[in-house]
Amino acid sequence: MPELPEVETVARDLRPRLVGATIVGARTNWARTLRSGDPVAFEAAVAGREILAVGRRGKQLVVELSGDTALTIHLKMTGQLFVVPASTAEDPYVRLVLELGDGREVHFRDIRKFGRIGLYGRDPVTGELVDEVGGASVFASIGPEPIAESFTLRDFRQRVRRRNGRLKPLLVDQSFLAGVGNIYADEALWRARLHPVRPASSLRPPDERRLFAAIRAVLGEAVERRGSSIDDYTAPDGDGSMQERLDVYQRTGEPCPRCGHPIKRIVIGARSTHFCSWCQRLSAAERTNARLVLKTMTGGGVRRGRRWTELAAGEGSTGLTADEAAEAARAAARRRTERTRRAAATRRATARAATGGDAG
Repeated sequence: MPELPEVETVARDLRPRLVGATIVGARTNWARTLRSGDPVAFEAAVAGREILAVGRRGKQLVVELSGDTALTIHLKMTGQLFVVPASTAEDPYVRLVLELGDGREVHFRDIRKFGRIGLYGRDPVTGELVDEVGGASVFASIGPEPIAESFTLRDFRQRVRRRNGRLKPLLVDQSFLAGVGNIYADEALWRARLHPVRPASSLRPPDERRLFAAIRAVLGEAVERRGSSIDDYTAPDGDGSMQERLDVYQRTGEPCPRCGHPIKRIVIGARSTHFCSWCQRLSAAERTNARLVLKTMTGGGVRRGRRWTELAAGEGSTGLTADEAAEAARAAARRRTERTRRAAATRRATARAATGGDAG
């Protein structure tokens, strides 16, 4: 799923294309793309509204419209946005079209149909996007923006010290921080030398400082590089390049860039998690607890859970020598990663061909 850097890139690409344009109509090809589920009401509500700004909150795009309203666009796993001439044919995966007054259209393309678009008003008192006047903010459950200048180390420490969870699940919890997902949680934890199942409550002030700096640094670099085009993510101006700079994510079996030990992969809460069991190792006491935690998180049987926890702690035996096991893991990881990258690149190229590219 696109994370903060990818959604920020889409917002930046769309801003010069859309600000000042007027929506004159809309077509909905999949009603459930709309949070309201009501295409007729949606199309009537957006017609005639000028696009005033394009921004982001967490993992969602926020398109400000005239009349104190705004669209929220959650790309989810396969959502893509293209600005094209009105004459461009719609491919079967275009779920919603915004018709602009200058002869262009915004196509929301979403193969897996997980993306969602909402239309909300702004509360005249609070200025927040709400379902109804006086109601709760649409983003009430979303945490602070980690790359905002106003978000300080002190703020981060206060939030961490109120939590007892494990670091990886905590970082991807959108109520804790907005926009951090699987990719950049793994990368930030590696940069900070912290194990993904380490308890947040065990962090010392230097650990907190390193993690805060790592989160901001990796997100900032990813924004500069237009995000990571690993799966279906692409932006109006093209793919990102951060995937070429990732240190651990989808690098299973490859040598750690810092120490040379192989990168390992475990599953925590149905999420693939990548780390170096040497650079990010746990204390002896934490390793004992991690075995129990990982068995619970993965939901696997005893044997399966033991294998994953051995990998997490850098222990165990596969029946091969250490060198043979390492080489087998690296080879398997290379094959898996290459297949994934080829398939994703093909999907992105197909999307651009189907929409005629981005006409701007």
